[in-house]
Amino acid sequence: METYTQKKIAVINDISGYGRCSLTVAIPILSVMGIQSCPVPTAILSNHTEFPVYFFDDYTAKMRDYIGKWKELGLTFDGISSGFLGSAEQIEIVLEFVEHFRDEHTHIFIDPVMGDHGRLYATYTEEMCEEMKQLVGYADVVTPNVTEACFLTGTPYKDSGWTRKELLNMAMMLQLMGAKSVVITGVREGSFYTNVVLEQGCREASYVKVKSAGNQRPGTGDVFASVLSGAVLNGKSLRDATEMAAKFVRDCITKSDELDIPHSNGVCFEEILGKLVKR
Repeated sequence: METYTQKKIAVINDISGYGRCSLTVAIPILSVMGIQSCPVPTAILSNHTEFPVYFFDDYTAKMRDYIGKWKELGLTFDGISSGFLGSAEQIEIVLEFVEHFRDEHTHIFIDPVMGDHGRLYATYTEEMCEEMKQLVGYADVVTPNVTEACFLTGTPYKDSGWTRKELLNMAMMLQLMGAKSVVITGVREGSFYTNVVLEQGCREASYVKVKSAGNQRPGTGDVFASVLSGAVLNGKSLRDATEMAAKFVRDCITKSDELDIPHSNGVCFEEILGKLVKR
């Protein structure tokens, strides 16, 4: 088995060559935070799916062989994170991955990328929802947005008007499913976005509010999840990691608007990566 002092995280997600999302976001962000990012590709896309055309190559059939070589090499990881998964079989592969590679020191980050604005993504099936509930049960930190938290817990969705009690109840339900700590992201409260943080062993949540800064863009969830996981691996508390991630996303949106970056091109996080440099 290898010995290695630098923190390493296995990142299970697709790679889109253009548009700033998934692995093309996670790898540079985690790298600048001083963490070795080890990708497990779930699919290869020419660009993300909000563009009118795209090339797509499903990697499901190759994933077990790819991961098998890591098993033969005896690789170990300080963290494992998963993002968008395109099928029930891919979710099952991630479950197998976590079962094999985790130990008592491994942090498991699950971003259940299922939908937004009260709707599941077109590719998401009922079977996938049930599989995702199982995967959430393995999480040290699970980071659903409000839509995903609603679908995972069976809570009716609403655009606004959430009470602290309702948000806490959803977070507690996710803990009852097995997740140790929960961050429900992007709750709209007037001109602010609030992130609900319920840490392991706590009966009360904390609430990280950040003033909104322009329109939502593709890839901001990937940016948030990458910064949060990197910050936790670097020793920050979950609340501080959430605040760091939320503020970085806000600053990315602000910079992207300043530079007139097209909406479909996501956020120009490259311009402000220096804010994340591990010191």
